[in-house]
Amino acid sequence: MQPRSVTLTEFLIAERRRYPQATGELNGLILSVALACKAIANQVSQGALAGVLGAAGEVNVQGEAQQRLDVVANATFLDCVEGGGHAAAVASEEMPQPVGAAAAGRYLLAFDPLDGSSNTDVNVAVGSIFSILRAPEGVESGAERAFLQPGTRQVAAGYAIYGPSTMLVITVGSGVHAFTLDRAIGEFILTHRGMRVPERTSEFAINASNSRFWEPPVRRYVTECLAGTGGPRERDFNMRWIASLVAEAHRILVRGGVFLYPRDRKDPAKPGRLRLLYEANPIGFLIEQAGGRASTGSRPILETEPASLHQRVPFVFGSREEVERIERYHAEDTQRSDLDLPLFNARGLFRDPVGA
Repeated sequence: MQPRSVTLTEFLIAERRRYPQATGELNGLILSVALACKAIANQVSQGALAGVLGAAGEVNVQGEAQQRLDVVANATFLDCVEGGGHAAAVASEEMPQPVGAAAAGRYLLAFDPLDGSSNTDVNVAVGSIFSILRAPEGVESGAERAFLQPGTRQVAAGYAIYGPSTMLVITVGSGVHAFTLDRAIGEFILTHRGMRVPERTSEFAINASNSRFWEPPVRRYVTECLAGTGGPRERDFNMRWIASLVAEAHRILVRGGVFLYPRDRKDPAKPGRLRLLYEANPIGFLIEQAGGRASTGSRPILETEPASLHQRVPFVFGSREEVERIERYHAEDTQRSDLDLPLFNARGLFRDPVGA
């Protein structure tokens, strides 16, 4: 006899029982997020049939061209969270400033409504990412500085991935659990309890087109991986790149690996590519809760003190052993010229460009 299915609502109720002082407000907010993800999943699955593909003709606060689904997903999050009445304020990748909610909730929600939206036209998996913080006392909830809290203060985080199946992956600080959307009944069902990042891996994900801009520690790490069984790592590695943070994180949670979007010299004015509050922090929280490690490349990402709502950071996460190696390379003197790396010299695949 198969065990009875556990819905997201039932799971959250069971978690709440562990904390007698809990009011249920956090559960309500997570369920509002889940409702938004169901609606977005429906829009994504319809694609061209719903007329939501292609560019929206606008540029968001990040200076990025918005896709139609970016706009739809952002509006869906706002509608569902406003209707739920459990958030004091919300912040989004698509909005310049936080928006105070009508209800006087105890929590703040920061989200990326549709991560990887540039992939929608080619039918590659995309997702939504969210982070939940407590609204600080003595600070207006809709003010930007209310959201400027390090990732260690998150009370919940998660993402939805819209792929062959729609899954919601969450943590409330007691491990990582994944729920698959059963479209027949419209419920998220617990299918992966206590997910763990495999400790050992032979996969890494990085955008190799930026190799000429990488810092020496990153170049050293990738070069060693590419050297295969004959190199210092003494095993072969596979390189992946999906250009969707959610898809990369989900693959690493399921089968291990390491993801790198490091700081580079491509645009010296930007310390990184990914946003701290609603991309790196929630994914970092999930990865750490699953036994992995999340870092800037040199220090834990969750300890980073935010300076602005849309702050960008370098981001490295995945199997603990690999991330710690990358951190060690950053801590060492990577400028020495006597590295015994066959691909690191003038004939190397990832050599410095002339004049760099």
